[in-house]
Amino acid sequence: MGNLEIWLLAFSLAMDCFTVSITSGVIMRRIAWRTILTMSFFFGLFQGVMPILGWFGASRFYHLIERFDHWIAFGLLAFLGIRMIKESLSDNDHCCFDPTRLGVILTLAVATSIDALAVGISFACTGMDTFATILCPVIIIGLVSLGMSIAGNLIGIYFGKHVNLRMELWGGLILIGIGVKILIEHLQ
Repeated sequence: MGNLEIWLLAFSLAMDCFTVSITSGVIMRRIAWRTILTMSFFFGLFQGVMPILGWFGASRFYHLIERFDHWIAFGLLAFLGIRMIKESLSDNDHCCFDPTRLGVILTLAVATSIDALAVGISFACTGMDTFATILCPVIIIGLVSLGMSIAGNLIGIYFGKHVNLRMELWGGLILIGIGVKILIEHLQ
């Protein structure tokens, strides 16, 4: 796998993190560096660790997860999305989908990194047979996801301040859309 392919792969894996970060930024509506950096760190970490797990487990567990990994990602994202939509339609001004909570951040990090697990499996299937051969791609994937998450949060915060819409509704629809996209890609 060449450098260009690795960078393209990293950016395509980071797009889900970027989109979810925009949604989170819209909900936060203010710059909270601790939250932004925590979310970005975990998104980058999970995007970097999942290919390692996929690569390591490819020969041992691939047959066990291949059939339902996309359902896990879809379920997590749909759950969070439906929760956001439900709250946006309630009369409460309080939003239970709180992107500043560590539990929410970890759930989103797992849900958006399921594709990276599959990439790790593909690393094993394409002859990357030592840890040293996947180390550089894994670092690039993690760093690109971290950077895209920071950018997504900042973009979302900007729009959250300047657009007075029920953004939780749109954010929920986006999360469900990402889940459906993952599901469709794997069912084809």
